[in-house]
Amino acid sequence: MNKVWLITGASSGFGRAIAEAALADGDVVVGAARRPEALDDLVAAHPDQVEALRLDVADTGAAEAAVRDVVARHGRIDVLVNNAGRTHVGAFEETTEDELRALFDVHVFGPAALTRAVLPHMRERRAGAIVQMSSVGGQGSFAGFSAYSGTKFALEGMSEALADEVQEFGIKVLIVEPGAFRTALFDTSRAGASADSGVYAKVSETRGFVAGGDGAQPGDPAKAAAVILAALNAERTPLRLPLGEDSVTTILGHLDQVRDEVLAWEKRTRATAFDD
Repeated sequence: MNKVWLITGASSGFGRAIAEAALADGDVVVGAARRPEALDDLVAAHPDQVEALRLDVADTGAAEAAVRDVVARHGRIDVLVNNAGRTHVGAFEETTEDELRALFDVHVFGPAALTRAVLPHMRERRAGAIVQMSSVGGQGSFAGFSAYSGTKFALEGMSEALADEVQEFGIKVLIVEPGAFRTALFDTSRAGASADSGVYAKVSETRGFVAGGDGAQPGDPAKAAAVILAALNAERTPLRLPLGEDSVTTILGHLDQVRDEVLAWEKRTRATAFDD
């Protein structure tokens, strides 16, 4: 049976690539976007397979109605892809509370609301998949990305627990951790940025990296989408899926660093129990 997908941020980048890959498999895609007219060409090319849905994921109150509407029309949602997002650059000290909360609304509270809304339907059918689009920044971070990585770390922690909770109901959870892919993430008109105090040199380097990286990223979103579909169709879907040579290398290096630090202090940290 062909699947029914609900994909947020479907108008461009990974969302668009995943939608096109699902369509090529003969599936039905409900593409959610703040500007659904950006999906007009996809709807026109696949009128029997694609629907555009107006949805701002930061409006968590709209999640249940959106899911209810899709289920009413299609009978189910087989795959939810929480993809909508944006980047943000700024030192920890420079990032305001409003900026931080706005980013958490998009990357954490929005996906959480949609996930809660689809779970009862998936549980009832004892089938389904939830794809959480995280980032290499969900496993490690560096100067300038404290807010962005903070949201992705939160999403990954929640999703790891979710996977353990829903496994018995036949529901899969896939956390995707892309590196630098040629999407609009670094588009200066979309990327958020805190006011630059000029105090933190490493953050200034990150600003330059983001500003100069748009359109030059090595990753191909279409190839990434193919791997995501393959992982979902695998007999044993992984919990985490790093994508891109840069992501794999960075995450493995980060894990080695964590292991080295744990081992360096292992003797003392193990010896912290009460003496009998």
